[in-house]
Amino acid sequence: MKTVFSGIKPTGNLGLGNYLGALKHWKDLQNDHLCIYSVVDLHALTVRNDPATLRAQARDIILLYIASGIDPEKSIIYAQSQVPAHAQLGWILNCYTYMGELNRMTQFKEKSAENEANINAGLFTYPVLMAADILLYDTDLVPVGEDQVQHVELTRDIAERFNNLFPDTFKVPAAKMASTHTARVKGLQNPAKKMSKTEQDPNDGIFLLDDPKLITKKIKRAVTDSDSKVHYDKENKPGISNLLTMYATLTHKSIEASEKDFEGVSYGVFKQAVADALVTELEPIQAAYAKLSAEPSYIDALMKSNATRASEIANQTLSRVQDAIGLVF
Repeated sequence: MKTVFSGIKPTGNLGLGNYLGALKHWKDLQNDHLCIYSVVDLHALTVRNDPATLRAQARDIILLYIASGIDPEKSIIYAQSQVPAHAQLGWILNCYTYMGELNRMTQFKEKSAENEANINAGLFTYPVLMAADILLYDTDLVPVGEDQVQHVELTRDIAERFNNLFPDTFKVPAAKMASTHTARVKGLQNPAKKMSKTEQDPNDGIFLLDDPKLITKKIKRAVTDSDSKVHYDKENKPGISNLLTMYATLTHKSIEASEKDFEGVSYGVFKQAVADALVTELEPIQAAYAKLSAEPSYIDALMKSNATRASEIANQTLSRVQDAIGLVF
């Protein structure tokens, strides 16, 4: 059975992009893979956070993992900071990563532009900690969006470099891209950009815990165009194409079949159908989340037991690395 690792930062509220591009995909993988899904709260420290909010958001994401169908009996679900081996291996791998490699990371350039007042060392070495996250678990596959492929390639480079010095220490992982057009849901108000869970415009994104009436309101306000044909064309009709992507994914149809569903139909009718599909998909998740939220002792125990399971695997890898490089432990 192959091992899968992935994680989400506890910053902002989980949105539709996280669900369609990650959680929905992760749920399917757990049936025939060993899946390890982390809330990567150490990564969240690259920006300033309110401590209580960070802690609450980490727990919320654990709840939403489970509410979205990720089974804690099949998959290991835990918070990254509960497993010290992540930070320990991260430091070691920093010593086997070159400055030039990190300088080429696209996300560092983007995040630096967004946070000019706080361009810290953690932001620069973020991909090395991500490499540690992945390599700790002898990971075979890393489900990622296109914006994270570069980080997985760096992970592979680090693992191969380390293995050349200390043979057979790490398994070299591969990126697993979502196999459909759903890998990157765009914003409702700005369909040229990825839908973000930290988007400042609340009308630009759909969040998993949005009220059904609010979801409908946001979809009806989504930017489209002056044409009247529901047709997939990312260049000329980005807004309609984005809504079609959502509808096709939620209804398990192809884009072509979805287009046929709305031949000769107004944008208003089309948007209502998209909103209805979203509400139908998210209502059971919201109900499960509400039930789990009422059982804090269960979540506390689950997080602790899953962190123990993750640590058992991670510590084996860390011990192998420490032994290879000559550390006393």
